[in-house]
Amino acid sequence: MFKFLHAADIHLDSPLRGLDRYEGCPSDEIRGATRRALENLVRLAIDEQVAFVLIAGDVYDGDWKDHNTGLWFVRRMAELRDAGIKVYLIRGNHDAKNKMTRDLRLPDNVTSLDVNKPQTCLLDHVPVAIHGQGFASQAVVEDLAANYPAGDPGCFNLGLLHTSVNGREGHDRYAPCTVESLRTKNYGYWALGHVHTREILDDRDGPIAFPGNLQGRHIRESGPKGCLIVTVEGHQVAATEFRSLDVLRWETCKVDASDLDNLDDVAQRFQDQLPDQMAGADDRFLALRVEVIGESALHDKIVAQIDQLAWDLRSTTTDRGRGRVWVEKVKIRTRAPRIGPDRVVDGPLFEIDRLLRELTTDDARLTEFARRELGDLTKKLPLELKTADGINLEAADWLKSILDEVRPLLTDRFQALEGAR
Repeated sequence: MFKFLHAADIHLDSPLRGLDRYEGCPSDEIRGATRRALENLVRLAIDEQVAFVLIAGDVYDGDWKDHNTGLWFVRRMAELRDAGIKVYLIRGNHDAKNKMTRDLRLPDNVTSLDVNKPQTCLLDHVPVAIHGQGFASQAVVEDLAANYPAGDPGCFNLGLLHTSVNGREGHDRYAPCTVESLRTKNYGYWALGHVHTREILDDRDGPIAFPGNLQGRHIRESGPKGCLIVTVEGHQVAATEFRSLDVLRWETCKVDASDLDNLDDVAQRFQDQLPDQMAGADDRFLALRVEVIGESALHDKIVAQIDQLAWDLRSTTTDRGRGRVWVEKVKIRTRAPRIGPDRVVDGPLFEIDRLLRELTTDDARLTEFARRELGDLTKKLPLELKTADGINLEAADWLKSILDEVRPLLTDRFQALEGAR
């Protein structure tokens, strides 16, 4: 029996641009999180006395600003060498061979597999064959796994691959393949990378697994992050166990305003939920996105006074969060109570309301309208802003949520203009 550690998508020293636009953002906590998560990985590997470590691509987030990123990684790998632990890794789309202009000699316990053809590493201390190929260029669109060799019946066979498999939402379709095609290789385990959500795709004849990334970097990478510890008995996987390694946890807190009467009640309900949110983060620093939800008579007031509400919620975390919680953003997901058919409305507000309601009932018209009116603007937005906020002009549900926020803002603006006359 032996154990190994499967990790991927470390994105060491990911720059996380644009953090300064967030009020009170703990920039140093976030920027240092990928290094501290890797330190946790090294400590776990040593404590668990794993036979080897697999890293399925994207050790780095891209080309280094200077050699310090590479030197820091070398030091961590040397710690594993001193503990007698070997490391096998492949390059992914972020640290593809042609994307990195700087390089450093790695410790002799680290093997970076070939980027031009599949390579097989036969281990001498355990009966294991590791098969893999890294990315020579960023956009690998061919099925790399198709050329991997068939499993050696005398070994426990591992496939190391950076891939989107059948395609995953929010991820580029690199090194595409299928679960069925991977199964034809007769490997006991497929160690995958690229998709940042932990998932075991299939475990009928040996797991095909994504461990997810090591450390969440924004709200769309929420929840526990870490690696998989895999136990092998004979030529079969006996157990897979997720271990969290992240040092900063991204989560969403949903505050239901359906039955509330004033904005102070919204802040109080958030305060009541905060202890459970903090407990769920297991004493990690907690970055929270607050979503106010529900069909609520407060909808228009909440949207019109969103800035004040956001400050009230941040004040709550300052008071009750023990310096361990940051409200990244407050999003309004409430909706106004439905207007009965007997209510008569006219004037410009009626026309605006009619147009918005028509758009929300016709997905095709809504997405076409968004592309036409907002397409040029979104092209100019920084990538990290679009990624973190999930901006997607093709997603009707996302567009509808934005319209829900726009309607009360327009109402408030028109009413203020009318009152000024």
